[in-house]
Amino acid sequence: MLQGMIGRKVGMTQLFDERGQVIPVTVLQTGPCIVVQKKTPEKEGYSALQLGLIEPGTRSRHLTLGVRGHLRKAGSPRTRILREFAYEETEGTALKVGDEVLAHQVFQADDTVNVVGTSKGRGFQGVIKRHGFGGGQATHGSMFHRAPGSIGQSASPSRVFPGTRGPGRMGNKRVTVRNLQVVKVDEENHLLLVKGSVPGSRAHTLTIVRSGRRK
Repeated sequence: MLQGMIGRKVGMTQLFDERGQVIPVTVLQTGPCIVVQKKTPEKEGYSALQLGLIEPGTRSRHLTLGVRGHLRKAGSPRTRILREFAYEETEGTALKVGDEVLAHQVFQADDTVNVVGTSKGRGFQGVIKRHGFGGGQATHGSMFHRAPGSIGQSASPSRVFPGTRGPGRMGNKRVTVRNLQVVKVDEENHLLLVKGSVPGSRAHTLTIVRSGRRK
C-alpha cells in the first residue's frame, strides 16, 4: 500500500455534516501522480516509490539535465516535482514504473493524514507578532509598548543565552500538521478535503502522508 501523494493547496471552504454543523475544510488537489522509480529491498535496501506530480504545460527547459535523464530512463512524462513515499506491495495492488496514481486509490474518507509544507513567509517581525508577547501598558505615560524587555543579566553572566526569544525572521519554514481528518474524496476532480488548515499559500506544493490513525 502506498503511504502518500503529492498535492497542491487550492483553498479553504466549509461543509455541513448530517447534524447541520459547519466543518471547515481545506481543498487539496491531490495528483494525479505517476510512478517514476520503484525502490526495492534487494537493490536499495528498503521499499518505496518515487512519484512525480503530473503538471500540464511542463517543458523540458523547465528541468535540469539530471532530471531529464532520470525521467527519460523511467519513460515518464515531464514532471518538475518528485517525492518519495513508503510502499508495501500487496496482492492485487502492485504498482510499477509508469503507472498513474489517483487520490481515491490511496485515501478514503475518515482517514487521517499528515500534511507537510512550507509556511507563509512573514518577513522580519517583532516579539509580539512572532512569539505572542503581551507588551507593556498602552497608557499612563508608559514608554514601554512593544519592546521585548530585559533579555539578560548585567554582571553575571553578562550575555544573552542561546535560544532566547526575540525579534527576527518569521515563517517560511517546513511545517507538518498532523492527524487531519479526510472529510471527502472527489474522485472525478482528484480533490481531497481535509478538516482544518494546512501550511502554505494557494497553489503551494504539499506532501500528504497517511498518519496510520483512523477516526
